[in-house]
Amino acid sequence: MTWGKTYDVVVVGSGGAALAGALAAAHRGLSTCVIEKTDRFGGTSAYSGGSVWLPGNHVLARQGVDDSVEKGLTYFGAVVGDRTRPEVQRAYLETGPVVADFLENTVGIPIEHRPFPDYFDAPGRSDNGRSIFAESIAAADLGDRLDDVRPTVAADQFGIDIDRSMLDGGQAWIARMVLALDATGRADLLLSTRADRLVQDESGRVTGVVVTGADGSETRIRARGGVLLAAGGFERSAQLRKRWQDMPTADWSSSHPATGSGDAVAMLDTVGAALDLLDQSWWCPATLFPNGHAAFTLGLRSGIVVDGHGRRFANEMLPYDQMGRAMRAQREAGGDEFWFIFDNSAGDRLPAICVPEPRRDEMTEAGLWHTADSVSDLARSLGIDPAALAATVDRFNELAERGVDEDFHRGEDPFGRFFVGATAPAQCLRPLAGPRFHAVRLVLGDLGTKGGAVIDSDGAVQRPDGSAIPGLYAAGNSSASISGEVYPGPGVPLGSGMVMAYRAVADMTARLGGTETVATS
Repeated sequence: MTWGKTYDVVVVGSGGAALAGALAAAHRGLSTCVIEKTDRFGGTSAYSGGSVWLPGNHVLARQGVDDSVEKGLTYFGAVVGDRTRPEVQRAYLETGPVVADFLENTVGIPIEHRPFPDYFDAPGRSDNGRSIFAESIAAADLGDRLDDVRPTVAADQFGIDIDRSMLDGGQAWIARMVLALDATGRADLLLSTRADRLVQDESGRVTGVVVTGADGSETRIRARGGVLLAAGGFERSAQLRKRWQDMPTADWSSSHPATGSGDAVAMLDTVGAALDLLDQSWWCPATLFPNGHAAFTLGLRSGIVVDGHGRRFANEMLPYDQMGRAMRAQREAGGDEFWFIFDNSAGDRLPAICVPEPRRDEMTEAGLWHTADSVSDLARSLGIDPAALAATVDRFNELAERGVDEDFHRGEDPFGRFFVGATAPAQCLRPLAGPRFHAVRLVLGDLGTKGGAVIDSDGAVQRPDGSAIPGLYAAGNSSASISGEVYPGPGVPLGSGMVMAYRAVADMTARLGGTETVATS
């Protein structure tokens, strides 16, 4: 084998997990290469709110949040159960504070806590949340690197001119990690470079990766310590979404169309990796737009969500993954139409968080937004039985007047009250009284798929027989999620991805002859 370049660690992907792994390598003195197939760093992480779920870390303690690793383990175990391996769950939770400390006190990324409740009523839950975020960063601090960071979904998929003078959320993480990698002097960050296939030696060890550059040239890149696959899932592959999840399209995912195309899963399959959770995604309700894309929608403040028969089917203020799963259950039962019904009591705008905010005129022209002066007229516009929708609205209004949702318990959970600023369930139940009524088309969206390689507690990719594929590691949505079929809290995707990438690099370091092992809290 003739190698074009050689590094200690090769990372495929440039989202939060990938860059955390690259930083872990570069700060250990290892030569590092980051391979990103698009012309921007960040992947789906750049679209995210930037929450990172790491119980018991020093940032939480500094800001007065009462938490610990043991509380986190209690909660995570109660929610996830034995769907994933307990030793991997423990590795994630126990290493979380170490990674938070590394990112802030070694790498130099300023971090803060922002309240956001955990998603399940289970032992160990934190109503204040365990989310930590990279502090916002000024575009001026990025210099020429600003254009290398993937912008928000509003700009990236909808062509909306946005203010980028300050970068927050997931973009702040990506921007700060890219700058930190540049500062190490030990990392090559390659844009517009596609990883095509893994290279194995006679023993089956993964020794590198074959890539194609922007000019079409092919290069074999050697990885002395190992290859870390953190290139997202297969959310943008219509073929794989249909095959494994029976989804009608890949256009409703929140990821960029050029990312999450299943490259990592294909490479994993080629080398005989064990795969799991392929039928699972980080589900969410999403508003359908005229361009065929759908935008993550959460934080409903009023209104109801109905199916194609005009019936409520869930608590609309559920955490978004749970609401998405309720929508998925409706789809599996034969229902594939959802409408967000609300009145104009707060103006003729969507009473929820959706970025970009849908424009009523454009949506109406596309048949995705309907307006009427009565519930019956609205139903006729939607092709729904007027009597059925009227009965649903009447029933909801009756429950709202009582202040108790006997049907679906809306407002009883802290998550639902969080976005309304409510202290009691009744504040989450506002009657639909008109005088105008609206309906906006919702679809089953996602924040990415969560099926991929089965990994051990060091992020090493496993074969079906439980043995590790030497030299190959996975993290983020390229691996089967540590949280199994549930979404425990805000920032679990980023948090678990960052931690397992960190642990993977520590294992590579040890195998390269280093003496460092991963500490635990």
